[in-house]
Amino acid sequence: MSVREVLLAEPRGFCAGVDRAIEIVERALARFGAPIYVRHEIVHNTFVVDSLKARGAVFVEDLAEVPAGATLVFSAHGVSKAVRDEAAQRGFRIFDATCPLVTKVHVEVAKLAREGYEFIMIGHKGHPEVEGTMGQLAQGIYLVEDVADVQRVQPRGGKLAVVTQTTLSVDDAAQILAAVKARFPEVREPKKQDICYATQNRQDAVKALAPAVDVVVVVGSPTSSNSNRLRELAERLGTPAYMVEGAEDLRAAWFEGGRRVGLTAGASAPDILVQQVIARLRELGALSVRTLDGVRESVRFPLPRGLGERSPGEREGAASALHATRP
Repeated sequence: MSVREVLLAEPRGFCAGVDRAIEIVERALARFGAPIYVRHEIVHNTFVVDSLKARGAVFVEDLAEVPAGATLVFSAHGVSKAVRDEAAQRGFRIFDATCPLVTKVHVEVAKLAREGYEFIMIGHKGHPEVEGTMGQLAQGIYLVEDVADVQRVQPRGGKLAVVTQTTLSVDDAAQILAAVKARFPEVREPKKQDICYATQNRQDAVKALAPAVDVVVVVGSPTSSNSNRLRELAERLGTPAYMVEGAEDLRAAWFEGGRRVGLTAGASAPDILVQQVIARLRELGALSVRTLDGVRESVRFPLPRGLGERSPGEREGAASALHATRP
């Protein structure tokens, strides 16, 4: 085995929105007991979802599966207005784990719609965040997945704004936005980029990591948009890259002839999985592990009312393996 060193991207793994969403489910379980119903996977990570299932979380796609009087949590990806209205009408105890940065996009859409705007949304069809954002309006929002889609948009009015899925490739989104602006020069852009700080930071970290290693490994689940974008970015930079859900997915053949392995994790992947991958790479011959310099994130989002307050200095979910402390 030729691996000698593992380089860790910084930052990697959980972001503030994911931390908050998982803690909401954990606190709801502790306060109200099982079962706690969650509309869609709380975050796109199999390990996280299975861990919460084992503690009494029940994940559903249809609110018809939720019994009267139950406690319901909306996932970090957000939900459409129709889902929100149905949940309210059925009288569930609701806790909203929508990432505040996704909520910001929903608020912007609602505000500008009242001012007569239609929207172009840059995103991936079928992703729950896209469905949630587009579902804020009954009409007047057009999805584009690539530059070619921009040419097919036919707005009915003259006022047009653009929003984006928060977990896109920064470079791809910029290319599509340029095409939108070229076709619709008067389009209104967000005051602040919709792609979230965590997505941007993790992609920037991979841009620093990939040229310094022979192979990149991304810890993340196949359904995780931001994890997929990290793998694609490394490959675009010319470095072979693989995505794994855990250490058991590693293949020794990936590392033949490569002395340095770069390791990162999507924003919904817990650090415990990264540590298990590191342990497996040591078994495969790695002699050292070091972390590259990068942005140190300190963002924290408040919890919804009814779940208690975080005390000063409290570490989210400190008793949970999902929030294992980094070395």
